[in-house]
Amino acid sequence: MRMKKRFAFVTTIILMIALLATACNNGGKTEQGNEGNKGSVEKTKISIWHNFAGDDLRAKAVRDLIDKYKAEHPDVEVDAQAIPVDGYRQRLSTVAAANEMPDVFFVYAGSQSQEFYDAGKLQPITELMDKYPEWKNNFLAGAFDRYEFEKGQIFTAPLGMSATSFMYYNKDLFEKHSVKVPTTWEEMMTAIKTFNDNGITPIALGNKAPWVAQSTIIGSLADRVTGTEWFLKAAAQDGASFTDSVFIDALGKYKELVDNKAFQDGANSIDNTQAEQYFIQGKAAMMINGAWSLTNLAASSTPEQLAPIEVTTMPGIEGGAGKANTLSGGAGAGFALNKNTKGAQKQAALDLIYAVSGPDGQKAIAESNSMVMYKVELDKSKVSPLYFKAYELAVNSEITPVYDAYLSAEAGEVINNGLQELMMGGKPEDVAKKLQDAQARSTKK
Repeated sequence: MRMKKRFAFVTTIILMIALLATACNNGGKTEQGNEGNKGSVEKTKISIWHNFAGDDLRAKAVRDLIDKYKAEHPDVEVDAQAIPVDGYRQRLSTVAAANEMPDVFFVYAGSQSQEFYDAGKLQPITELMDKYPEWKNNFLAGAFDRYEFEKGQIFTAPLGMSATSFMYYNKDLFEKHSVKVPTTWEEMMTAIKTFNDNGITPIALGNKAPWVAQSTIIGSLADRVTGTEWFLKAAAQDGASFTDSVFIDALGKYKELVDNKAFQDGANSIDNTQAEQYFIQGKAAMMINGAWSLTNLAASSTPEQLAPIEVTTMPGIEGGAGKANTLSGGAGAGFALNKNTKGAQKQAALDLIYAVSGPDGQKAIAESNSMVMYKVELDKSKVSPLYFKAYELAVNSEITPVYDAYLSAEAGEVINNGLQELMMGGKPEDVAKKLQDAQARSTKK
């Protein structure tokens, strides 16, 4: 009898422990609100890193799109990290070296995305593009050029357009001094002389960080002289060299600007923000700069200061091999997919990329006064008049390469510093030789 009671007692204890364990397990895996009645449901966990940490409209738009995805996908747990721009590249490189990259991450076109691909860190998002063909086909020509590392495979959906060579001008100053907005190099030289004669800086430039002159001026200017095909061959070291006379001529055009005092004194010692302010205060008649200036000027200028500002393309070069009415630029950064993300995490990550980079996301970003490489019907009431003009100009212009998107990191630094040298009396031939040597070394590796 005692044995039967003891057996019953032990059996009861075991059943109670089993029931308690089952209840605990259900409580840990059931989604909030299910109250355990629908069985155990475990969330899919994904991570996303980006550098939209600021208070500008574009950053807020991207964070809002991520938050909207989270709200619409309660079955997915999203670890979203907004990392300040200054430290973003380094942190991403650090986790890449440790093979601990997030599932989705913001990556720049050009050398950074190429390095991640070469290191086996990326997987294509082609299946997402194929799933939404109307979305894919609505991107502007060339949007995927720097993200198609394998034939027929797309690795990123660009979230912005890097339009770098808008020519902003103050129409009041042009009208006051009876100057024609230049469409040819000869007209540009005439405008420069007239403004200098009247004590007005012709072109504002802040080249303290030497990428500015390269990104905003030389890419577009040189393309008008050499043509795009020549540059791509020279960058690939395949049938063209940066010591070719046509490129020396292109650098000579930049030197012509310098020698004719197109830029304000000390342009190599002031930064881009200071140059923007110099221009918007009416001290310069023109400024050749990127789409980023649209946001900066809108945030820091009064309506009265913005009213006379117009935007166009740089003038053409008579006899040059390249076209007029083009802008240097291309696809900006976009969200990429970690090579190691698989299964349910991969599907959730692709859905998140589409939520941010799809048609709704492109429109939201465009209406934050930021350029996109995508055809959008803008609500004019949501953007500044200057931005609307620039966007219309961009989508109707042919886009030509920015030099540092195709050059090696070493060669990019050489041309950046070389343009500073030209502004301090250097010779085009010397700069061309240094650039050729640097690019040749890089392509042999």
